Amino acid sequence: MATLLRKIGLIRLHDRDTEDPKHHHQGSLKSTKGNQKNNKHCQTANDSNILSTPEIKARKLDQLGKDKPSGKDKQGKDAKEKQQTGGGGGGVGGSKATSSIPPLAPHRQHCTQVRTRRLMKELQEIRRLGDNFITVELVEDNLFDWNVKLHQVDKDSALWQDMKETSTEFILLNVTFPDNFPFSPPFMRVLTPRLENGYVLDGGAICMELLTPRGWSSAYTVEAVMRQFAASLVKGQGRICRKAGKSKKAFSRKEAEATFKSLVKTHEKYGWVSPPVSDG
Repeated sequence: MATLLRKIGLIRLHDRDTEDPKHHHQGSLKSTKGNQKNNKHCQTANDSNILSTPEIKARKLDQLGKDKPSGKDKQGKDAKEKQQTGGGGGGVGGSKATSSIPPLAPHRQHCTQVRTRRLMKELQEIRRLGDNFITVELVEDNLFDWNVKLHQVDKDSALWQDMKETSTEFILLNVTFPDNFPFSPPFMRVLTPRLENGYVLDGGAICMELLTPRGWSSAYTVEAVMRQFAASLVKGQGRICRKAGKSKKAFSRKEAEATFKSLVKTHEKYGWVSPPVSDG
C-alpha cells in the first residue's frame, strides 16, 4: 500500500515537471511583454525628461534674446542718448546748430560786463563835463566803437593855426575797444584831416607807447588818452597836409593796423624814445 502511494506521488511530481513548456513560455512572454510595456512607458517618460533639458535651454535662450536689445536697437538707443546729450555729429536740424553755439565762458562773460560798465561810465562822464575838449559819437550805436572829435590842441601850435586857416573844427579819430578792455588798450587811428608828422603814420596809425600792451594801464581813461594824443601832435610838429592830391586821400583802417603792428615790433626791438609815456 505504501508502495502504491509513493508511485502515485512520483507520477504527480513527474506530471508537474513535465508540463507543456509552450504554456509556460507563453506565460513568460506575457510577463515579459508586460514588463517591456512598463519599461517602454518608463523609457518614454525618461526620454521626455531628457528632451526637456535642451527645450528649457532653448526657451531660456529665447527669453534672454528678447530681454537683450539687438544691435540695431542698441545703435538707435545710443544715437538717441547722444542726441539728448548734444553729443555726436548730429543730423540735419537744430541739434547740431544748437551744440555749435556754446554759451559764453564765465571769464569772457565777466570781461564783457566789465568793459560795458567801464565804457558807460566814461561816456556819461565825457558828456557831463561838456568842456568842448572832445565829443563822442557811437558808430552805429555800438558802445565798443567810438568816433571821437578832438576840438582843441595847444593854441600856440602851428597845428592850431592850420586848423583855423583850413576851417577844420576838429580832428576825427576812431577808437575801438577789445573784449578785455580796460585791461588791454584800445586801437586808435586818425580819420580826418590827413595829418603829417605829429607821430601820425601811414593809414592814420598813431605812434604812442601807451596804446601798446607794454605801455597801457587800466587806469587810463579815454579822455586822458586824448589829452596825451593832443600833446604828442604838438610835440611831433604835426601839421595838416595841404599838398594837392595827397590831402584828399583818406586814411584806411587796414593800412593803419599794418603800420601800427610794424612800429610796435620796431619799438619793442629798439625801445620807445618818443614820445615817452610821461609826456602830456
